[in-house]
Amino acid sequence: MAAALPDFDYSVRRSERSRRVRVSVSAEKGVEVVLPKRAPAREAQRAVVELRPWIERRLREVEATKAFVAARGDTVPYLGTELRLQAERGRTRVHRRGDVLLVPEGAEERRDALERWYRRMAREEIAPRLDRAVRELGTTYTKLTIRNQKTRWGSCSSTGAMSFNWRLLLAPEPVLDYVVWHEACHRLHMDHSPRFWGLVARHVPGYAEPRRWLRRYGGTLVL
Repeated sequence: MAAALPDFDYSVRRSERSRRVRVSVSAEKGVEVVLPKRAPAREAQRAVVELRPWIERRLREVEATKAFVAARGDTVPYLGTELRLQAERGRTRVHRRGDVLLVPEGAEERRDALERWYRRMAREEIAPRLDRAVRELGTTYTKLTIRNQKTRWGSCSSTGAMSFNWRLLLAPEPVLDYVVWHEACHRLHMDHSPRFWGLVARHVPGYAEPRRWLRRYGGTLVL
């Protein structure tokens, strides 16, 4: 008996770089199937049929996240506090005044300006935390980059290049502190061995709690 066709819409995109069929689900693009350049078109339908349970689960998660974000109203989170958004005509950049963020009027312009502001603030918040962590660990790092990964919150390369996701500023402060220490500890142990976790535990007692929080609520850290 043939598998039932999905009752959700999906888009198909060809990619010359892709070597296999990939399916993604996001609030921005919905369900998207990426096909290698020479793959038969029927492979897209086959992929969504095979992955239907996972896709439907991800769609429910996306809708839950949308509802969570909508419930914020005219506020945004910042390291455990709430900042109220106040639109100003003609404004192009975000400016903080106490617990108020002055933002552009248009929804798209506001979203872009907010992300730029959070990126700037991420560097200001993360750099001193990272400097302190590597100093206490007796090591160094070579570069700090602020990114917007979909699933990764931080990374540390073998050369000491550090990368952090600006969306960590949407989480409570202990979560940011944990991720900074996590990556800093990788300067001494480039793995997740017992030695690594022991080092994390010495500097972040109770690190399991922010780690669990990030796993549970990481999908809600969006604007």
